[in-house]
Amino acid sequence: MHANKTSPANEKDGHDISVDMYPFIRKYKDGSIERFLHSPFVLALPDQGGNRGVATRDVVVDKATGVSVRLFLPSRAAETAGRNRLPLVLYVHGGSFCTESAFGRTYHPYATSLAGSAGALVVSVEYRLAPEFPIPAAYDDAWAALQWAASSSDPWLASYADPARTFLAGDSAGGNIVYHTAVRASHEVNDDMMDIAGLIMVHPYFWGAKRLPSELAWTDDCEGASATAVFPPYGVDRLWPFVTAGQAGNNDPRIDPPASEVSLACSRVLIAVAGKDTLRDRGLDLAARMRDHDAPWPWMTPGRREVTVVESEGEDHGFHLYSPLRATSKRLMGSIVEFINQQPNSSPANPMVFGVPTTPFKDVFGYGMAMKSWSKRSSMATSFKIGRVGPSNKISVRLPMPTGNAHHKHPLSAAVPWGCVINKFF
Repeated sequence: MHANKTSPANEKDGHDISVDMYPFIRKYKDGSIERFLHSPFVLALPDQGGNRGVATRDVVVDKATGVSVRLFLPSRAAETAGRNRLPLVLYVHGGSFCTESAFGRTYHPYATSLAGSAGALVVSVEYRLAPEFPIPAAYDDAWAALQWAASSSDPWLASYADPARTFLAGDSAGGNIVYHTAVRASHEVNDDMMDIAGLIMVHPYFWGAKRLPSELAWTDDCEGASATAVFPPYGVDRLWPFVTAGQAGNNDPRIDPPASEVSLACSRVLIAVAGKDTLRDRGLDLAARMRDHDAPWPWMTPGRREVTVVESEGEDHGFHLYSPLRATSKRLMGSIVEFINQQPNSSPANPMVFGVPTTPFKDVFGYGMAMKSWSKRSSMATSFKIGRVGPSNKISVRLPMPTGNAHHKHPLSAAVPWGCVINKFF
């Protein structure tokens, strides 16, 4: 999105540029597409030993559209087969609706970590990307994947998954997609559709035509935070018209949902935001509205939906994917694991603040996250909040910082502060 810093305004190599959203994607007037943010393909491995105790397998969900999923089955499934079934997590990757893949080196390891840490059967969705397939194609593909999972037609799902503990999860654009999948599941008249136990949105993409006060501050700070942000406001403004093929603007309720829509059937929601993310306050606003909106479903107490907010202060959009060994990334994973495995009707913990070390961003993948190369951060003094959105006053406690090298290149040798929860963190 920083095209003015890195690329010609109108052409490249003699090709006229139609839409330039570098460092994510560029569209030329001849219709060709050039993607910059992508990760190498990773093969699925049915052998658990070759993927840190998690077996993986690819399945085509819809031959007509090519929608596929990658299943992640942790080794503990075999150990408990016939006794305890596993939570089922339908995961939808991010990438601004137009980049990344469930089969790539960014999301394959992340889904592996989630499956191993949470002891869950993860179904990661490979959906069609814009602009070749504009929105709502991604929504339709996620819905098709959920229906497929609900059918339990796959042997792994039939043998190991617990349909009563189905979670929808996604980050960035994927957070937006799973939100709308949950909305559709809440209103779809289908007795065969599984119940949604919880909704998990990490750094979800929501926006609007009217700036929030914090977004005005980002816009005015052209030489500061806005200039180095992963998603500066002027870049976010251009995204939705691009991925909808010009058919919708930023006033579209699909990115600025009305209050009447946020009443979902699922009674538990986790929303994670990052302190330096331009999208932060949109996520917090959605969390507040979901908490306050009365639920029309008889099994839910009005105004008592459990909404957990996780904030990683000092971090930017997607940090957990590109620097997974940071303390904040581990704690974010830990909060998601705890949310998935929380017993029904149990009360969430009091809000807590966790201290983290002051260390620079570390990209363990090697190929890097392109948008970060323009950042000029001298340090990343961060902290982590976990708290329930509610009317009660905030109660904060400080815990000692775990020791160990959080940036060691070998993931299995890194110190894991959530030792009792995370058994196989990436």
